[in-house]
Amino acid sequence: MDRIKIKGLTVFAKHGVYPEENALGQKFVVSAVLHTDARRAGLADELSLSVDYGAVCHFIRDYVTAHTWKLIESVAEQLAQGLLLAFPALEQVDLEIEKPWAPVGLPLETVSVEISRSRHTAYLALGSNMGDKKGWLDMAVKRLEERADCQVTAVSDYIVTEPYGGVAQDDFLNAALALRTLLEPEELLQALHEIEREAGRVRDVRWGPRTLDLDILLYDDQIVDTPELHIPHREMHLREFVLRPLAQIAPWKRHPLTQETVEEMREKLCGEKEID
Repeated sequence: MDRIKIKGLTVFAKHGVYPEENALGQKFVVSAVLHTDARRAGLADELSLSVDYGAVCHFIRDYVTAHTWKLIESVAEQLAQGLLLAFPALEQVDLEIEKPWAPVGLPLETVSVEISRSRHTAYLALGSNMGDKKGWLDMAVKRLEERADCQVTAVSDYIVTEPYGGVAQDDFLNAALALRTLLEPEELLQALHEIEREAGRVRDVRWGPRTLDLDILLYDDQIVDTPELHIPHREMHLREFVLRPLAQIAPWKRHPLTQETVEEMREKLCGEKEID
């Protein structure tokens, strides 16, 4: 990814833990590395195909002066999200926020915080087998689209599948979607749980009926293994009702552990079922 660098942009703003910092203000120095694809702009010599660093500088100045936060960590976090939301061609931003006049009572040159934030691609599985199944899936897609930090880029067909797990229940309606998001994996999981709760999801029977089931299948090429979250989804390669809709929108996407594509996993699973 190409990079555009902004170094040492000075902004006078009112951020700090102490009340006098919020009232009187002080100097902050912002440096940014903008990750974008500059090739098309360079070949065409067309500013609209790139990230306008002049516009970025003015955005930084206006954003940092329009808000007040106690921590420079918050300044960095909120500014990074603001930039990614305001400039669609920006794939990643690295920020350093310096506070040269930090009131620590000791001589120092500056205090700074550096962060890196980027867009991510996630693939989700959706399922419902209670009530208005299509309505619940439509609601989930809509709720994700309504979030400023999420962009639904593809949705598979809705397919009818038999229940999984041996619990007697109605057939499922399943789908998969692709999502561009600023949320980290755990934050995305929390957002999905909130949507499930809105649909009245109750987790009382494993593999039992549910109004809405939302699972993170893949998140970039990351591997996450915590008590609350496993990415890639540990059973995606065993579930035809997951792989079939996912293969519609991302047949080429590879499992980060096995390196098999979604289509290869689907064909392998279907072949094993035929043998059985």
